[in-house]
Parts: sequence; C-alpha cells; structure tokens
Amino acid sequence: MHSTLQVTSIRFALAIAALVLAVSFSRAQQPPPAAIADPPAAPSGPAATLRDALSAACSHDEKTFSRFFTAANREAFSRMTPSARISLMKRFVLLDDQGQPSASANPAGRPIVRCQTPIGAAEMQIGGADLRDNLAFLPLELRDATDPTGTVMHIKIGMVRESGEWKVLSLGLLLLDLPSLEVEWDAAEVGPNERAALQTLRSLASAVESYRQTYTRLPDSLAALAPPLKGAATAQSAGLVDSDLANGQKNGYTFRYVLTTTSTSGAQARYQLAANPTQYGRGGRLSFFRDADGKFHAADHQGAVGSSSDPAME
Repeated sequence: MHSTLQVTSIRFALAIAALVLAVSFSRAQQPPPAAIADPPAAPSGPAATLRDALSAACSHDEKTFSRFFTAANREAFSRMTPSARISLMKRFVLLDDQGQPSASANPAGRPIVRCQTPIGAAEMQIGGADLRDNLAFLPLELRDATDPTGTVMHIKIGMVRESGEWKVLSLGLLLLDLPSLEVEWDAAEVGPNERAALQTLRSLASAVESYRQTYTRLPDSLAALAPPLKGAATAQSAGLVDSDLANGQKNGYTFRYVLTTTSTSGAQARYQLAANPTQYGRGGRLSFFRDADGKFHAADHQGAVGSSSDPAME
C-alpha cells in the first residue's frame, strides 16, 4: 500500500497541474460579517463540508461529490465523461479503487476520514480552518492507514461560501476551474475509455450469445438483456447486462444492436453490434463494430457508426 500511495501521489501532482488554473481570490463575493460565524466542525462548516466531500470521493459517489463544487464547477463536472469524473474523485483521496468511507474525530474534535479499499486504506485528517471573510483554508494530512510510520502528505484545501454553503475551491493556492479544463480532462481519458468500450462490446456480444442459448433465439433489442425489475430473469428482461448498457449508453459510448436476418430463431440468426463515442473527442475517437461473422473492427469515423470495412482487430 505504501508504494501504491507514493505512485498515486505522483499521479495526483501531475493531475492537479493539468486540472487547475490560478485566478485571483479577490473576486470572491464578500458576505455580511454575521454570515461567517459557523465553527469549522459545525454541519455547515468548511471542515464538515470537506469531510463529506472526501467521503463521497472515496466511495465514487458522483451525485454527492458534485454538491461540494461551486455552481460553475458542478455544471462542468456533470458534462465530463463518467471515467473522467471517477478519475477526478480518485485524485482527492489518492487511491485507485472505490472504497468504503468512515468518519471519526481526533481528541481535539478535528474530522478524520478513512477510506478502506480492497487493497489498502488511506486516512485523511482535517485541521482547523483559517477563515478569511468568505474563504477558508484547511490543512489536510493524508497517510497510508496501514503504515503509521509512513510518509504523511500535507495539502491545503481552499473553500468558499457560495449561496450560504461551503464549496471546494482550491488545492493549495491553485483554483479548480473545471469549465476551462473539462474538455482537456476528458481528452486525457480517451485511451482508457476506448479500451473499455471495446471490452464492453465484446462482453455485449457474449451476453447476446448467452441469450440465444437460453431462449433459442436472438433478443429483439438491447432492452431484452436488462436486469428484471423484480423476480427471475425472463426473455423480456434477461439480466445479462446492466441497465445503462441495456439503454445503449455506457462510459461515454453509444451501443447499437441490429438484427441482420429476417428470422431470429436458431443458428441462422445473425446480428451486428456497434459502439461509437457519444461526444466525439471527449472520452473516445474510435468507433468499434462487430460484424455478423463475429469479427471486430475499429476506425475513426468522427463519432459516426463504424462498419465491417474498417480495419479488423485481433
């Protein structure tokens, strides 16, 4: 875990350098003095907000995590590809795997967040807030929870009041500016996203074949492969893929299934599958195609559907 945390720390530093944009703190709106009286550990205080943001990042809870961004960053976060959103949350806890968060406090009442994953754990202790009008700066100590004598990382997190609530604004003196960098962040995920899309397409082909073996015919649509709402699997809800894929969307790619014969029964029934980037260039450039003979192809079609004339893949 120690070496994993060190390597991930390097990734964190590189990711933050590409993620953030320095701007002036003086542009932040100044609220009335009475509006900043919350103590750091109160439910609406900056320390509690950061505690909850780190917990959401640990569990890869996108919906909850986005609540702790400013409005502009929250909107940009929603437009990022799923893999880019997950990657951003990973950077906040310096762990590659989804974890189970737990919160506690040290003897001084400072929040502590522990993120337990299948291969290790990280512990993050939040220090007292340095309040400056509508801004707050909180020291964060991050260590390998399985190695008490290991290296401790010290990070300063900036928070800002927006509509009366504390939001994550910066890491150190560098401000998160996702609206300016969302496209670049998505583009960094192109390679991993394309590999994941091809693997999903192969898995989808296996699911179609499983359906054929079980029900002696091909499904009428991807929806027939979806999980049943209740009870056992049926020909209408076979439970062979998750609901996102059954709806034709997964990790920034659109998936299509087409029957190529008039008959859907027996071994003579044939079909084609395709996967192309939902937003070309943001999470993917290659379009993938599985022809009726079971061969896979890939080419750059500027986001359009591929074909059997594209170069074959091994």
